Amino acid sequence: MQGGLTRRHFGLLLSTSAAVLAVPAYLRAQGKPKVVVIGGGAGGATAARYIAKDSENAIDVTLIDESAKFTTCFFSNLYLGGYRDFKSITHGYDKLESNYGIKKVTGRAESVDVAAKTVKMADGSTIPYDRLIVSPGIDIVYDSISGYSKEAAEIAPHAWKAGPQTELLKAKLDAIQDGQNIVMVAPPNPYRCPPGPYERVSMMAHALKGKGYKNCKIIVIDPKEKFSKQALFQEGWQKHYQGMVEWYGPSVHGGIKSVDVKSGAVTTDLDTFKGALLNVIPAQKAGAIAAAAGLTDDSGFCPIDASTMRSTKDPNIFIIGDASIAGAMPKSAFSANSQAKVAAMNVRGDLIGSKVFPAKYANTCWSLIETDDGVKVGAQYAPAEGKIAATSTFISQTGEDAALRKSNYEESVGWYSGITADMFG
Repeated sequence: MQGGLTRRHFGLLLSTSAAVLAVPAYLRAQGKPKVVVIGGGAGGATAARYIAKDSENAIDVTLIDESAKFTTCFFSNLYLGGYRDFKSITHGYDKLESNYGIKKVTGRAESVDVAAKTVKMADGSTIPYDRLIVSPGIDIVYDSISGYSKEAAEIAPHAWKAGPQTELLKAKLDAIQDGQNIVMVAPPNPYRCPPGPYERVSMMAHALKGKGYKNCKIIVIDPKEKFSKQALFQEGWQKHYQGMVEWYGPSVHGGIKSVDVKSGAVTTDLDTFKGALLNVIPAQKAGAIAAAAGLTDDSGFCPIDASTMRSTKDPNIFIIGDASIAGAMPKSAFSANSQAKVAAMNVRGDLIGSKVFPAKYANTCWSLIETDDGVKVGAQYAPAEGKIAATSTFISQTGEDAALRKSNYEESVGWYSGITADMFG
């Protein structure tokens, strides 16, 4: 994909609902079927909008999210690097309500009664559904790293769920002085946004370099021996931030033993690394409501039918985005948006008899290494042998022309504009 990615092109690329059949009059007469969507991010907001829009309001849609506004984890690294402000990555649900008739409920979904087909809220209220879409993103497995906890995250933020944690990490980054170090503990697989930690390293380095700091280091302690776009990031770090980034895989550090957030220490078999700022990103699992509803397996994530995004545990429930086990697809916003359209199409087919087309999925992940130095990786996907499999792939190459890298970045900005319009109307 070369050149800019406009909102229109983004919608054309991902839409799997090109044809929507008119809703029969007898279905309208029977009263609207009810869909409840839990989670208002790239998966949930998209699904809610496409169900309401493409059913021509023949389906009653309720969208539940704990927050009144949604802060995107994607592009939050650019906020850390100073390319975006916090307002630009925070979005409201007003247009979904006013333009599409979606009911937005701000609150926490606590449990699901699959027999009664109701969602119980933390305030004790219940919301009935005919079909349920679960898109809760990830939860943090705090105790996957000895010494880390929800309380410790207020000192050593993970910032892997966007919002206050993102602002906290930004404040701590801004407070770094020349000569002080940052230590990141990268997450084990599977986790949200495979290139994300390494783009974050780049944006932190960019922020420090922009202040003229020459004596800071960003030390990455990684439980993985390799990571997404590794050659591209390491080439970029050497080119733009020489001597600032040190990455240690398990064959070098020997294993992460513990963190002490008060002293800023990460202890490994090799050594104890200390930083004025710790960014600890632990293991992850599906958002809590997925387990409460009995939708997860032993991995902590949710198995799905590759052709529909329907839960293998309950035919009335669909699971999209980071919480799902989506085969070869990474846990990204682009993936969630793509999966949402397949789920929405199948929900409409279930409830109002609209045509269902074969599932097709797509993903692209862009990463900014330095100003106008953007790289990308992505693929097209389809169901195969019960799983979602890649049918074609692409990735940026080392040594690329500067004009191409700049084009990649501009494309990512167009994509962000496009996907947030696709999510929120």
